[in-house]
Amino acid sequence: MKLVVGLGNPGPKYEKTRHNVGFEALDRIAANSGVTPKAKFNGNVIELGVGGEKTILLYPHTFMNNSGTSVRAALDFFKVPCESVLVVCDDFNLPIGTLRFRSGGSSGGQKGLSDILRKLGTDEVPRLRIGIGPLPQGRDVSSFVLGKFAPQERAEIDFTLDRATRAIADWIAHDLKYCMNQYN
Repeated sequence: MKLVVGLGNPGPKYEKTRHNVGFEALDRIAANSGVTPKAKFNGNVIELGVGGEKTILLYPHTFMNNSGTSVRAALDFFKVPCESVLVVCDDFNLPIGTLRFRSGGSSGGQKGLSDILRKLGTDEVPRLRIGIGPLPQGRDVSSFVLGKFAPQERAEIDFTLDRATRAIADWIAHDLKYCMNQYN
């Protein structure tokens, strides 16, 4: 069993913002499944099969900075080890369009990821970072990540989200090392 966590903020106000690319990646995976999300673990959950593997898609609705509450509850319920969890999140330190798999390490300033690592008690949680940057000089981080993409950036991020969807499917079917070699 695999648990894929897409990070974002709930509600129409945050749709299509830079901070919600994790939600958008999961939306693309679930798009043709016909499965209705269930409210569970302070978020929405979609259970489906990806490449023959039971996969849980988790959208925490605790807002970004408290994502760990939802992830901890799902992890405890499904008894999934951390190496079978993939956190999909934005990263303003990476150029727009970049995908970066990592097996662990610091949160890199991503507050949702930071909360997950704190609540799980480890920094050894696989993650897929989706580049949304760079942060323009003199721009406030919060307004940048909560802002929407410019039209030319939207085209780039849509292409990147298609790649991220394939990358997540590859992580489910193969492993992290395979994905690091293919996408980093």
